[in-house]
Amino acid sequence: MWNRLIEFRYEVVGVVTEVGSKVEKFKVGDKVGVGCMVGSCQSCDSCANNFENYCPKLILTYGEKYHDGTTTYGGYSDFMVVDEHFIVRIPDNLPLDGAAPLFCAGITTYSPLRYFELDKPGMHVGVVGLGGVGHLAVKFAKAMGVKVTVISTSPNKEKEAIEHLHADSFIVSHDQDQMQAAMGTMDGIIDTVFAAHPLLPLIGLLKSNGKLVMVTAPEKNIQIPAFSLLMGRKMVAGSRIGGMKETQEMVDFAVKHNVTADIEVVPVDYLNTAMDRLAKSDVKYRFVIDVGNTLKSTS
Repeated sequence: MWNRLIEFRYEVVGVVTEVGSKVEKFKVGDKVGVGCMVGSCQSCDSCANNFENYCPKLILTYGEKYHDGTTTYGGYSDFMVVDEHFIVRIPDNLPLDGAAPLFCAGITTYSPLRYFELDKPGMHVGVVGLGGVGHLAVKFAKAMGVKVTVISTSPNKEKEAIEHLHADSFIVSHDQDQMQAAMGTMDGIIDTVFAAHPLLPLIGLLKSNGKLVMVTAPEKNIQIPAFSLLMGRKMVAGSRIGGMKETQEMVDFAVKHNVTADIEVVPVDYLNTAMDRLAKSDVKYRFVIDVGNTLKSTS
């Protein structure tokens, strides 16, 4: 259990207030976090290989049934009780508020960069979309020593990408001249955009053996001409969060390289306004709800 800040449903951080008699990894007072999952079968091949995130019996942190039949309420509850296996330790020098979004958006981008080996210094990686997920893709890739190009439909995000997030270059995706100039230059692309968008132009940006990795699920089905993959042995893949071992690795990497999310901290009673602003993309880049201090002020 802990008093905590949260970043909506799936990204929860705080301080441990109680531990069970069999808990070995954590003690009262530890700073910890929980991401998108609070349970899995612990017996399948995915679980055995530290990929609990791909377990067929995965239990999500919000809106699902736990082992005992209770509903999981995630960050919208006033306290949480979680199996220690699904808790990540947060070092003291990583601020809780800036760390919260790492537990979903952060690991969602860190995991494919590592797994698809797009983390080698000197590589060139594109990041499609500059929002809550995309800005962390830029931060992690830069921390890994990778050359980063942000690809966006919004020209007005160029200054933010270059000057604030230190991306190396910026492409407006509907500018044919800019896209043509970058054809065949990227080792990989992390695609963070939820809205339906064409993938063929992005595939064209890849070098031979390049990898386009989808980390979100656009509403409309994707159609890709097979020939675009055959010419250059290119890959279109998908990736979701990461296992518990990798999530701890991600947090430790974030501490070492000073990676935190850009956030706006708000009280609980601001939630509806925050959701309205979120629908308008009016946040840079993540809202964090301060549950702990809100509850204290109203008690």
